[in-house]
Amino acid sequence: MLEQAQSQELTMKEDREFYRRHLPHYQPFEAEFHVVFRLAGSLPAEVVEWMREKRSALRSRSPRLQGETQSKSELFMLRPACLAKYENLLDGSSLGPRWLRDARVAAIVSEAMHYRDGKQYDLYAYSIMPNHVHMVFRTVRRIVCPTDRVTDILRKLKWNTALRANRVLGRTGSFWKAESYDHVIRTDEELSRTIWYVLHNPVLAGLASSWRLWPWTYYKAEWDTS
Repeated sequence: MLEQAQSQELTMKEDREFYRRHLPHYQPFEAEFHVVFRLAGSLPAEVVEWMREKRSALRSRSPRLQGETQSKSELFMLRPACLAKYENLLDGSSLGPRWLRDARVAAIVSEAMHYRDGKQYDLYAYSIMPNHVHMVFRTVRRIVCPTDRVTDILRKLKWNTALRANRVLGRTGSFWKAESYDHVIRTDEELSRTIWYVLHNPVLAGLASSWRLWPWTYYKAEWDTS
């Protein structure tokens, strides 16, 4: 009976950590994440469809990834490839809204991310791009709300910033795309590499000659990747 109860508890824990919407999400508690969320309409519908086809092609390369028997770990391995394609498309996109270029809007997003630092996560770094945002953080287990996962944190962050940004811009309607991309960082080396990429994203996208010259990047002092 004890073994059965422990097994059920483990299954429930896995279900809380792993779930899927349009993409598989693996979100363990107290882990380090790289997340990317974008403005609504920042990618054309045909590009989004192309991405879906690419994900299907990735799955079809391995027989183990087909059908109902595909494992959670195998699905998780698709995330870095999908995330890289997603970021490249956003960085190169000249279509769609670019509201985050407005300093007033970028300041709203920056303030909201810092406000939650130490409360919902330990914020390592971020970069606010014209049409999307990169964040690197470690989730923090909270006594008052111990089940908050990355999706819940981002949903609240996006709701608050959308409301305030729309008010500043004098507009209504969707501001952020509903779903975000998230990736669990597994090693210190990967963490350093990810922070470097996030900080240098404006440089890689041709927006600044140095990441230090881009006004909307942030890092904690211990993560200086000069």
